[in-house]
Amino acid sequence: MASNKQFSDRPRVLVVGGGYVGLYVAKDLQKKVKAQGGIVTVVDPLPYMTYQPFLPEVAAGTIEARDAVVSHRMHLKNTELITGKVTSINHAARTATVEPGDGSEPFELPYQDVVLAAGSITRTFPIPGLAEAGIGMKSIEEAVATRNHVLERIETASLMPAGAERERALTFVVVGGGFAGIETLTELEDMARDAVRLNDRVRQEDLRFVLIEAMGRVMPEVKPDQAEWVVSSMRARGIEVLLNTSLASAEGGLLKLINMADKSPAGEFGTDTLIWTAGVQANPMVRGTDFPIDERGRVRANPELRITGDDGPIDGAWAAGDVSAVPDLSGGGVGGFCVPNAQHAVRQAKLLAKNIMAARYGVGSVEEYNHKSLGAVAGLGQYKGVANIMGFGMKGFPAWLAHRGYHGLAMPMFERKFRVVSGWLLNVAYGRDLTDIRNLKHPRRGFEEAATPAKKPAAKA
Repeated sequence: MASNKQFSDRPRVLVVGGGYVGLYVAKDLQKKVKAQGGIVTVVDPLPYMTYQPFLPEVAAGTIEARDAVVSHRMHLKNTELITGKVTSINHAARTATVEPGDGSEPFELPYQDVVLAAGSITRTFPIPGLAEAGIGMKSIEEAVATRNHVLERIETASLMPAGAERERALTFVVVGGGFAGIETLTELEDMARDAVRLNDRVRQEDLRFVLIEAMGRVMPEVKPDQAEWVVSSMRARGIEVLLNTSLASAEGGLLKLINMADKSPAGEFGTDTLIWTAGVQANPMVRGTDFPIDERGRVRANPELRITGDDGPIDGAWAAGDVSAVPDLSGGGVGGFCVPNAQHAVRQAKLLAKNIMAARYGVGSVEEYNHKSLGAVAGLGQYKGVANIMGFGMKGFPAWLAHRGYHGLAMPMFERKFRVVSGWLLNVAYGRDLTDIRNLKHPRRGFEEAATPAKKPAAKA
């Protein structure tokens, strides 16, 4: 397999993945590496980075989809960008195999340093029917599709007669009681109730919202009393919270539940909306490399963010974010490692860029990553939230403000921050946009119907 000649032949820092870590590493390195005679190259299947904490709000119509993503081309102007996937890495030969996004022949790309920043994917289980009936909340496309689907189901159900089919259309289920699941369900519940206020053929009591969580509590990132408050507040809003309960089957959209304690049946019901947020796992692309991987499928790294084997750090190999097992020197990480969240990813990325400059070009010194988590914030719909900031717990409106403030500042790039905050202000004045965009999966449907000659009516006998 030959190298692709259309790309730069300068010494390359290859960044695998353009998410939090990839975006920030490339942004911080692109001009510095260029000044040293090198090039930063980012390979990602998508031409943008997604700010995932905003996905529940995109699904609920309080943030526009494009405002929650950051264009690589717009903000990485001194970076070589390749839309595609790295399918394998031979670090001994300093080459990566790239599969272009257009489906053309894979090619080899040489590099001097490599940064594994491929992030994580949704973790699923072999539950019958899940692949066919479920949708995740990991991408901007999933968030937009969920928003349109929920609004469409409400509108369609308003034309149905009372019965099982209508009940199924108005039942919305989320599996997973972590931050993603709680925020997704509460934001969608808020949006759905706003939509029903505009439709006199559907009553508020017709809506059903269900959270399914296998553990005995939700949101392990907040204090136990806060988690209990979240559950009680959700139930007060009419959301069913099923703890110690797991999904056994979703075939045909019929959900069969089991009790985790004794695996006994825990009921069944139908739904047209099944959202899966029960965890993430490291991107499996790391299995196509010659780097050491831990038992959870993450590439092994040391506190300097160097990929590390049994014999020590591997020269020219770096990793950060969800795809890596980085020791948490603060002592607060689960199992001794940094948890997979944006707070760590962004900070690791900035240090990783500095460490590459130090190790490769002698600019500065290599340092270890040591960050104590500032806490966690979550939005639970309009003007509702929960937060645990440096041990100080907040609930309700103050927590919602903290959530908005933190993520407004954490959103990459000033122009994106401005777009998001402007949208929030417009929502205060005019409310959220409750328009569902139809036929996104079949955008040519209208044209095809117009271009297809109508059948002539049958001649009368």
